[in-house]
Amino acid sequence: MSTTIRGAVLEQIGLARPYAESTPLSISELDLAPPGDGELLIRIEAAGLCHSDLSVVDGNRVRPVPMLLGHEAAGVVEKIGGDASDLPVGQRVVMTFLPRCGHCDACATDGLAPCIPGSAANAAGTLMSGAIRLTRDGQPVRHHLGVSGFATHAVVDRRSVVPVDSDVPPVVASLLGCAVLTGGGAVLNAGLPRPGQTVIVVGLGGVGMAAVLTALAHADVRVVGIDQLAGKLDDALAAGAHEVYTPEQAVEAGLKAAVVIEAVGHPAALETAVALTGPGGRTITVGLPRPDARITLSPLGFVAEGRSLIGSYLGSAVPARDIPRFVAMWRAGKLPVESLVSASITLEQINQGMDELAAGRAVRQVIEFH
Repeated sequence: MSTTIRGAVLEQIGLARPYAESTPLSISELDLAPPGDGELLIRIEAAGLCHSDLSVVDGNRVRPVPMLLGHEAAGVVEKIGGDASDLPVGQRVVMTFLPRCGHCDACATDGLAPCIPGSAANAAGTLMSGAIRLTRDGQPVRHHLGVSGFATHAVVDRRSVVPVDSDVPPVVASLLGCAVLTGGGAVLNAGLPRPGQTVIVVGLGGVGMAAVLTALAHADVRVVGIDQLAGKLDDALAAGAHEVYTPEQAVEAGLKAAVVIEAVGHPAALETAVALTGPGGRTITVGLPRPDARITLSPLGFVAEGRSLIGSYLGSAVPARDIPRFVAMWRAGKLPVESLVSASITLEQINQGMDELAAGRAVRQVIEFH
């Protein structure tokens, strides 16, 4: 028997801002079919608003609609489908937006490349099985990145979740699935800073701030934050960053670092990140630009100075491996994930939340379901 749920459905892509007036997202009642083989019914406890959600709303990432948005969430297992029975009912889980089949050539790269079947399912707006479990008035509603977390409940593939202990609060658990996994993973898996080195983070939204916090957890690493907005620079200083600059100030100062992480998804930000990368250094890009975006770079520095430009999707992470690492850092007091939360909002405030995100006034807004 299906479950009646409430969720935020994206009705139309590319509507004008402010979204509080154009209301691209409607709060709807939907029917959620029971979980199939290898799937789970999850009661959502918390879900974060991320630029990857905004990029679907504004049309930077075209997805099929209507679609129930939300990909950064945590919740509790309520029902088990078929062979997903290794997780008990009542287990808290972190949802991750890229399921991994564990068998394709990409999965064999240990996180360096996104799973091929998982990516195909995400693009189609289905679960890994190809199924759509959401309907409204008898018509299908697509899944967002295998999660659709802006709702009271979700059916997800077992490979889209990682269990965590009950001592991890729902809000913390939700942010582990995207902001921390992407930004922190870029530091742990691709940046690999060594003692005495400098890590620069370009773009201080949720993902960028998670990268700042993860870099600060390393001993004897200097951390520098870069952003156009003064409020974001203040946030980075409050989090413990050693220095902050606007992009123009950083370039004019001749700042250079061994590890530079770009977390904006804009060509100018990536060009800035490359300019701030020192000889032998790594530029790690995790921001998702528009598909038609282009950058202008001289290739000479990459060869003559031995620099690298590395793409890092989902922080080059293997969620089942890396989320427990971040939980351990959080428990040890080295990763204050709670500090990423700028506001708690209701599901009904989601269009206003997208406005706050688009204006750069929020790091992470979290919907808490009670």
